[in-house]
Amino acid sequence: MSVFESLNETSNKAVDVGERFYRKSRAFYKLKIFQQLALTTGLFCKMALVGSVAFLGLVLFIIALTIYLGQMLDSTILACLLVGLLMFIISAIIYALRKQIDNFVVRKLSNKFFD
Repeated sequence: MSVFESLNETSNKAVDVGERFYRKSRAFYKLKIFQQLALTTGLFCKMALVGSVAFLGLVLFIIALTIYLGQMLDSTILACLLVGLLMFIISAIIYALRKQIDNFVVRKLSNKFFD
C-alpha cells in the first residue's frame, strides 16, 4: 500500500466521521429547538389561562370591596375613590419593583432554556 492510498483511505474515514457528526448535530439541534418551542408555547398558554382567571378574580374582588366599602361609608362614590386610590398605590409599588420582577423572570427562564 502506497502512502497516497493510505492518505486517501484516512481522509475518506475523516470525511465519513465528519458527515456523521454533522447529521447527528443537526438532529440534536432540531430536537433542542423543538423542545424550546414546546416549553415556550406551554409557558405562554399557562400564563394566559392563569392570568385570565386571576384577572377575573381581581375584578370581582375589587367590585366586592367597593360594594362593601360603599355600605360601610354610606357613600358609593367615596368607596370607588378609595378603591381607585388603592389600585394606584399597588400599581406604584409594582412599578417600583419592576427591575426585581424582570430579574426573577430571567433567572427562572434561564434554568429552562440553558439546560
